[in-house]
This record gives sequence, C-alpha cells and structure tokens, in this order.
Amino acid sequence: MKTAGCYSYQVRVTIAMFDIDGTLLRAGGAGRRAVERALDDRLGKALGTISLEAVEFAGRTDPWIVREALTHYGVAPDEGLIAEVLRLYVEYLPDELERAPAFEVLPGVRALLEILITRDDTLLGLGTGNTEAAAYAKLRRGQIDSFFAFGGFGSDHLDRAELLRVGFERARARTSAAAHRVVVIGDTPHDVVAAQAIGAECIAVSTGWYDSASLAAAGANHVVADLEDERVIDAITGGLAISKDV
Repeated sequence: MKTAGCYSYQVRVTIAMFDIDGTLLRAGGAGRRAVERALDDRLGKALGTISLEAVEFAGRTDPWIVREALTHYGVAPDEGLIAEVLRLYVEYLPDELERAPAFEVLPGVRALLEILITRDDTLLGLGTGNTEAAAYAKLRRGQIDSFFAFGGFGSDHLDRAELLRVGFERARARTSAAAHRVVVIGDTPHDVVAAQAIGAECIAVSTGWYDSASLAAAGANHVVADLEDERVIDAITGGLAISKDV
C-alpha cells in the first residue's frame, strides 16, 4: 500500500477529495447526538431539552451547524462559544460513534480506496465539513482513516468551497507535478457547488439525503447510485466520462 509522503511526477496528478458523511460512511446520527450533548453540556440549564432535528446537517460544515444551532435557540453565536461547543462535540463523538447501531462504511468504498491508494498519479484526500478531529474519529470507526493523509476540513473554514481550496493547497505541497486535476466526491448539492467554485469536477453519489435528480440538477459532472459503480474509478482517474444516472 502506498504510504503518505511527497512524490515527484512527470504527468498530471489527480487530486481526489472525498466528503465523509453520506459519501464514505453513515455515522448513524452520532454527529447530531454529539452536538446535542455538547450544547446540553454548555447551555442545557438555560435552554432545556436540546434537539437539532430542525437544523440541516447534510453538506454543512461543523462550525456552520453549531452557529445555526445556537441561533435556533436564540443564543448569540460568538466565536468563543462556537469553539467551546466544537471542543465538547469532538470529546463526545467517539462515544457516540461506538454506540451508533447503524454505523456503516458505504458500498464500494473500501474497494475503491484500495485501488486508488496504489496509483502514483492519484492523491487521496478529504474535502469535508467535519473538523479535522471529527473527520478522523469517524474514519477510524470505519477503519478507513489510513487512506487519507491530507484534506480540507470544517476546522479550516466555515465555507465549503474555501475548505476545498485549503485541501487543494495541501495536496499541491505533496507533489511537484506541474499539472493538477481536482475531483470532488460528495453526496449533496453543497459538494457540487463548492467543487464548481474551485474549478473542480464533481462525482455525486446518491447514498446520502439527496437523490440523483437533485444532484444532477445541481450540476454534478457525474452522478452514480453508489461508489460500487464500476465506472467511478475511471471517472476519478480521468479515463472515462460517465453519464448521469437519473
């Protein structure tokens, strides 16, 4: 297996940046419950019973989610409070992940990563709204953390496009290739729009909250039912332009 490190290339390198929730795995609601616990720990006495069912999680960054949750409960979302809630969230997340009965690595994920990690013309990274600590907690739970040595995270920026730019710069620091092709793999229109904002291609997979038609309408270059689709490997590596399955 190819390990993390710096590589020198004479050809174009594909930087594949994967979203986590709904794309690589389903955490069985562990993230939501960990945020609710963090808010309850910090503000429960003032707010009463905490429930974030009304707050959108899919495709959002962790700082955005906490900001929206605080606003939902009428609490001023100052940066210090957001940071404290996120710290508690990361503290509670491993326990919630272990207790999540419906946690699963999604179909085709492990096999796809095992192929991509061996390729010298492809760098595997993350482009996720999770904070870095939360991202790797989820990946460790699914035993797929070793595939990803860099990424852009919610802890880098509130905005998804900006965190993808951070991930891209980290990828460029790992290679001396003169040309780079960036492919974002995600499951929401937010992933698609963010990929477009940085000039990247996007493979959208309908294993999350959004169906194929919604992902195609958002402008994804490729739409597939799941990462078990045999065409995905070629779409990532540039060998095939696949149609949108809608």
